[in-house]
Amino acid sequence: MWVIATAGHVDHGKSALVRALTGMEPDRWAEERRRGMTIDLGFAWTTLDSGRQLAFVDVPGHERFVTNMLAGVGPCPAVMFVVAADEGWRAQSAEHLAALHALDVRHGLLVVTRTDLADPGPALEEARLHLEGTSLSGIDAVPVSARTGQGLPELTAALDRLAAGLPEPRRDGPVRLWIDRTFTVTGAGTVVTGTLTHGTLRVGDELLAGSDRLQVRGLQTLNQRRDAVSATARVAVNVRGADRDTLPRGTPLLTPDAWITTRSADVRLEPGADVGRELVFHLGSAAVPVRVRPLGSDTARLTLARPMPLRAGDHGLLRDPGRRTIVAGVRVLDVRPAPLRRRGAAAVRGTALAGVTVPTAADLLRWHGLLSRAELTAMGAAPDMPPVAGDWFADPGHWAELRRSLTEQVSRRDQGITVEAAARLLGLPDRRLARALVVEPLTIRAGVIVSGDRAPMPPQVEKAVDRLRTDLVGRPFDAPTAERLAELKLTGAALTAAVRAAALLPIGRNVVLLPDAPELAVAVLSTLPAPFTVSQARTALGTSRRVAVPLLEYLDAQGHTRRVDNESRICVPSAAGRA
Repeated sequence: MWVIATAGHVDHGKSALVRALTGMEPDRWAEERRRGMTIDLGFAWTTLDSGRQLAFVDVPGHERFVTNMLAGVGPCPAVMFVVAADEGWRAQSAEHLAALHALDVRHGLLVVTRTDLADPGPALEEARLHLEGTSLSGIDAVPVSARTGQGLPELTAALDRLAAGLPEPRRDGPVRLWIDRTFTVTGAGTVVTGTLTHGTLRVGDELLAGSDRLQVRGLQTLNQRRDAVSATARVAVNVRGADRDTLPRGTPLLTPDAWITTRSADVRLEPGADVGRELVFHLGSAAVPVRVRPLGSDTARLTLARPMPLRAGDHGLLRDPGRRTIVAGVRVLDVRPAPLRRRGAAAVRGTALAGVTVPTAADLLRWHGLLSRAELTAMGAAPDMPPVAGDWFADPGHWAELRRSLTEQVSRRDQGITVEAAARLLGLPDRRLARALVVEPLTIRAGVIVSGDRAPMPPQVEKAVDRLRTDLVGRPFDAPTAERLAELKLTGAALTAAVRAAALLPIGRNVVLLPDAPELAVAVLSTLPAPFTVSQARTALGTSRRVAVPLLEYLDAQGHTRRVDNESRICVPSAAGRA
């Protein structure tokens, strides 16, 4: 299916044209038919001789209903721009064209109507002049009379060519369906409609509407029930989990965990735009008040009155409802920008955004430093470079700075630093990133990052540590007693040398273990029912209270465990998952 919106001045024959093409009445309200003027969005469809199905979103042309017009045009990939032969270019012709250009609609057809009332030549020439230099410059044109039918075969053929030239939508991606109509059907419940531009909807799917989780109970397209509907299509969705009052026009239905919903976005403005501070941001069928803060000559920070699911590359527009004018088209650059807290931060941010039109993964990483594959994809730019670790990607400059910081942290500590502690100190979300940062002169010994150029242990100390490792095989938490350490000659300077070489880890007074003991302990403790007591931990670890108490305190300090009261603890889930 191909979805085409109408556009043009009021009373230039948009609805009459849709009626002539489809045999359907797009004006849904009695008031519209009484006044002979479209007020709200209308919908109709037809099948061409080629077999292509066209669905039309008929929009109002009066200046008082521009918000409704934008709700209809916003999600549509193509437009049928209508100009009457007997009136020519008018005020709403210009406003509708400004909106289409701001939204970067590049596929369309110019239709000069009411050719039974006037020669279409002058109106056609005038319209072409206005289209010149816009996103619709050079589109095909057809003169037609909806009343007599003259030109309708040529119009149908031109629409067929238009549909054939539209880019193929992504049918395997996540769904973002902007609702343009909500109603209730007796026996079925809440039904919403919209133009599906990406992805596929299936009966049984779960969708998000704000914080509400909805289930797709049924689907229709062009009045036909379907088990699945793929983009591009007009679709009616019967949902369970919300009523019509909670799903107004402009609400997006989203594939869960695939979108970043934000109240703040950095955007590129249409060249020469003169933006005010308080405007309305239009995207899809939504219209959201925003505060605009300029960042550079053609970039700005939008602060939205309510959260919206945005992606880098999205086209929207800013409108001044007071002056009833389209202010500027915008392209979304960053959907998770850092706060502007310091003096001069806006100018610095504007410089960082300079020259970027459609952000790539490299651009997003340059702005954010470190992002996962899921984050990059949700932000609008799938990664095209190898990850630094797991599914994590990094900006080269930021990655080099992290390596420098890690080297500095290790150099400050004679005993080195555990992988977990390094991840925490560097603000890394995944311990694999800390491991990936370790390059010469750093190395990892028994879970501890140390400097590789550090002097090795004396041979006699290394032999003593090897004997202790043998003692702890199968009993990693059975810390040696003071007497055993004395037998091994691991006291005084010898013990200090072993600790400095990261061969042993002191966790309390006169209690030392191998460096991997904390990670092993977390793995054991995470299997216990939460919360657990010291006694339960001691039993699970197979050790004494002398060792269990300082080991748990060490794990508390490292962020692996947390007290819930004087008697019990829980494992911190992220720590258990990373261990």
